[in-house]
Amino acid sequence: MTDTKIAIKNLYKIFGPSPKSALKKVHGGMGKDELLEKTGHVLGLSDITLDIPANKLQVIMGLSGSGKSTLIRHLNRLIEPTAGEIWVDGEDVMAMGQNQLRDLRRFKMSMVFQNFALLPHRRVLENVEYGLGIQGIEEAEAAKRAVHWLERVGLAGYEDYYPGQLSGGMQQRVGLARALATDADILLMDEAFSALDPLIRMDMQSILLELQQELNKTIVFITHDLDEAMRIGDSIAILRDGKLIQSGDGQDIVLNPADDYVTEFTREINRGKVIRMRALQQPCNGDTPTGEPLSASTVLADALPKLAASEDGELPVVCSEGKVTGKVCLDDAVAALSA
Repeated sequence: MTDTKIAIKNLYKIFGPSPKSALKKVHGGMGKDELLEKTGHVLGLSDITLDIPANKLQVIMGLSGSGKSTLIRHLNRLIEPTAGEIWVDGEDVMAMGQNQLRDLRRFKMSMVFQNFALLPHRRVLENVEYGLGIQGIEEAEAAKRAVHWLERVGLAGYEDYYPGQLSGGMQQRVGLARALATDADILLMDEAFSALDPLIRMDMQSILLELQQELNKTIVFITHDLDEAMRIGDSIAILRDGKLIQSGDGQDIVLNPADDYVTEFTREINRGKVIRMRALQQPCNGDTPTGEPLSASTVLADALPKLAASEDGELPVVCSEGKVTGKVCLDDAVAALSA
């Protein structure tokens, strides 16, 4: 069972001069639009409860104004909540004093921003060393770590360049290297790839996935792009108007949307490249079909030709260890593609 790294419980954020009094109106049933019209307060987050698992990549997504960036800034209390709880590794973040908060931000969490947030007057190497200096790491050790992480993100040889001499994708690699160099358990990535061109963005996603496979960090990744969420996320939480609408595995969200909003949100997704056999498999009930097994991670587009060519329109599904975990039927696969 996966441990919970970050627990968010009944979190509210109301922007305005009297958030506590406005919160009473929200508890009384007043919605976001009415609250703004009648009180001038903005409901940023409304009763968010979410467990973020350790060593996984949690995507939080939604359209502009949904509250996703507001939420991520609550995790290290860059924004103070109006009400609710935040727990990290079983510690109450809301009970932390300034020294504990400073340590949380220095050692436990690192952030990667959409606008890169590099220091333009410092060389690339010095930018990556920056967080290590704040941690009190000696200069020689900081330089050694910075060189290592620049190499890992494909920027060996660029140590003495300035950020303005690099492309956007290269600058974002510097930002990622800076976050990884601190060896924090948790990476907070706020629309980290949104400013990049599509091909560079795909490249950065691949780099992140490769590093995550090795490092097993807890990553909270904010995006408004469903394709990006489906590609990189172990789990996805969808926000709308400050509320958590649906949370779970990307496959389940596509196949079982919680409401019309999620249905519309997922309408344009290429199901053939997203839905995997693990989401479609049914119990064998003692009748395991013959034929070449399909991996549980096989996407629908790759499975359909094999299912169509199978003798009975059924094939077994196996896990990464090769054990049969169920079966998939051609009819179910076609239905999932056209739903």
